[in-house]
Amino acid sequence: MQTTPLLSEIELSELRVGHYVLLDLGWMAHPFPRSSFLITSERELDTIRSLKLKRVRIDPTRSELPDADTPQLSPNLEASAAASSAQTTTNPVPQSTPTAPSLADVHRIAQERAERRFQEGARCFKAVTGLVEQHPEAAAPQSQQFVNGLLTEMNGHGESAIRLLDQVMGDRHAQHAVNVMVLSLLLGKAIGLSGADIEGLGQAAFLHDVGKIKLPTPVRNLDESFTPAQRKAYESHVAYGVEIGRHMKLPNAVLQPMAQHHEAADGSGFPTGCKGDRIARSSQVLALINRYDGLCNPWNPARALTPHEAVSRLFASYRARFDAQVLQAFIRMMGVYPPGSIVQLNDGRYAQVHVVNASQPLKPTLLVHAPGLKPQPFQILDLAQAPDVSVQRSLRADQLPRAVLDDLAPQARYCYFFERAVQGAGAGGHAS
Repeated sequence: MQTTPLLSEIELSELRVGHYVLLDLGWMAHPFPRSSFLITSERELDTIRSLKLKRVRIDPTRSELPDADTPQLSPNLEASAAASSAQTTTNPVPQSTPTAPSLADVHRIAQERAERRFQEGARCFKAVTGLVEQHPEAAAPQSQQFVNGLLTEMNGHGESAIRLLDQVMGDRHAQHAVNVMVLSLLLGKAIGLSGADIEGLGQAAFLHDVGKIKLPTPVRNLDESFTPAQRKAYESHVAYGVEIGRHMKLPNAVLQPMAQHHEAADGSGFPTGCKGDRIARSSQVLALINRYDGLCNPWNPARALTPHEAVSRLFASYRARFDAQVLQAFIRMMGVYPPGSIVQLNDGRYAQVHVVNASQPLKPTLLVHAPGLKPQPFQILDLAQAPDVSVQRSLRADQLPRAVLDDLAPQARYCYFFERAVQGAGAGGHAS
């Protein structure tokens, strides 16, 4: 019989890279895929420190700390030491030629950049919503500046790849705003919106729920149990948002998508029930993306669909609510298996889709379960570079074997950012 390893509890200040940590927190109280894992970077260490814990549990038997007598130098100190050595050594050892970064290194760098940019957007959203009631005209330039910065990046990329983010923490309203904005800009670009329309769409997507700040907390998020009065109160966030937008002096290209982000092509939406051509093209994009994010990231996590399930639901059950061309463009952009989907490969292995290139939607970049691999039990696989490997089927998390579920640990939330897609190399290319 296997015994449980003896765990140690240490002060947070003693925690460092190489410790195997066990966080005594609920899965919604921290941003990591799992509550127990090996700390492999300073970024993970900083995130743990931000959780305000005083002590943490570690497993010494699974920790991988360097030898105690080996001093750990920071990159700057290492550079200084190398320079000093070069000055004092009469016969310096020739330096080897730097090797090209591995796919795993490229993936990690792109991941860190995407998560950093997403968090910048979330902070901008909180700053803007903090200004809109008292200083609405000061809030508008902040949101416009961030949106325009993203558009400049997108326009310089050519084809964009969509990346799933791993460690996203913070306010869910802010995450929803940034998620919807990023995907709306990408879809607006994909269907060929004009420059002015796509700029207006981005700002509208960022601010589409700003009217909720005027609602009582119990009715800010739609629930199936709402009474007619509660639902009416919830739906009023659209009108409040447009009113705030007018105080911000936003142009009609922004106000119209804000006013129509819950309208539907078949007339079943709100607040006016308009349909067909009466709904602006940018509004159709925003309504679709808003619905997709609501299916993947509902306020009740028990109702969350996987990204693959959400795309399937939009096509099978809600198709009449959306413009056919916009919906088709969205499915092409996200791929049959959008980032975040759990899949099984034709060789039997399990994986999670992490990056999708719109030009090669059936060849995403995956995190493939690789039991026993250290420090993390998965490897990066770009299907564009593995012609004999393909996705066989999509799975829900509860269909995974327990060991695979523990290692892959699907996210509680699905958040996305974009990067440059490297042509001919799949979606696992460098971030710009």
